[in-house]
Amino acid sequence: MRRLGLAAAIVFVLLGLLSPSGVQAQTSLAVTSSTVEVSFPLQMVFIMTAKSETSISDIRLRYTVEQESFARVTSEAFVPFARGTTVNARWTLDLRRIGGFPPGTTLHYWWTVKDGSGARIETQPATIVFDDNRYKWQVLNEGLVDLYWYSGTRSFASEVMSAAQDALTRLSKGTGAQLKKPIKIYAYASTQDLLGALMFPYEWTGAVTFSQFGTIAIGISQANLNWGKRAIAHELAHMVTHQVTSNPYSDLPRWLDEGLAVYDEGILDVSFSTALKRAVDTNSTMSVRTLSSPFSASSELAALSYAQSFSFVSYLITTYGEDKMRQLLEVFSQGSTYDQALLTVYDFDSDGLNSKWKEYVIDLFKPSKTSVGLAARGEI
Repeated sequence: MRRLGLAAAIVFVLLGLLSPSGVQAQTSLAVTSSTVEVSFPLQMVFIMTAKSETSISDIRLRYTVEQESFARVTSEAFVPFARGTTVNARWTLDLRRIGGFPPGTTLHYWWTVKDGSGARIETQPATIVFDDNRYKWQVLNEGLVDLYWYSGTRSFASEVMSAAQDALTRLSKGTGAQLKKPIKIYAYASTQDLLGALMFPYEWTGAVTFSQFGTIAIGISQANLNWGKRAIAHELAHMVTHQVTSNPYSDLPRWLDEGLAVYDEGILDVSFSTALKRAVDTNSTMSVRTLSSPFSASSELAALSYAQSFSFVSYLITTYGEDKMRQLLEVFSQGSTYDQALLTVYDFDSDGLNSKWKEYVIDLFKPSKTSVGLAARGEI
């Protein structure tokens, strides 16, 4: 979902002389300057100068990235340099190798340096924010949501924020799931602007959620606001369900994750409902187990996958109630397997859900039940 986009702006972040810690007594070894060159979204270049009375023998850069994790992860880079008593060194974090970071990502970094006498210093951690400084962002805050935008009036931003808050309310009512941590939404003015912020995206990418970073990026403007409101609801549902079910042992089945996201959009899009009806009429629906895994890249199969996932979730909520869905998410947050979670809450596993859902959806599409009536109830 990432591809190189617009030419990146170069931002020089001068962080000044870093204070050394752990310096051996009376050593002349010192880091005299440190800077970071940020080129969004491609790379960060860390540059430093160090000096000593004895030839410097080893330089390393260590850094951590602020993101959701169940363990503190510190990365270390061995930095190449020409040995001497005064050295200049630089190391590039090439984001094309790791898939990139979303805008607003915060990193903490520090240097360790050794010289030939055995002296060693470690600088105090410094902070760099990997911002998309190609644009002049404005920010609007409400509750746990920070909305960043650079094109359009404040009224436009308020309408986007209102759509986000409505989606969160709707999701909470239907599933009990609510945001636990602050999130950021970056509203790019167009799809092209959005693609320029991502590494290797599909050309059809209109929005993306970076759950571990608490960030959503979307291409939205006044011209496509109706689509944007649905897309924001979809991405927010991914974000919320991730926050409430995240655990180190297991994830959600894909049908539940995507089904809740489509459910939060409101009435099912006509292309999805058409795909679902066609599959029901031709007995070509996919099983719950099949849709527990990543969806097909085929546009037709993908449309059916999203439609069925919505229908699974709609069936569970309309048949068994919102409290049961809340319980299901709670069980998943404890690291349950797919089948065990369903058995715990509903007393049937994936195959049982598949059988019950088939009866439900066949009845749903009986000729006596008009599509108008079904759509009014949000069932298709």
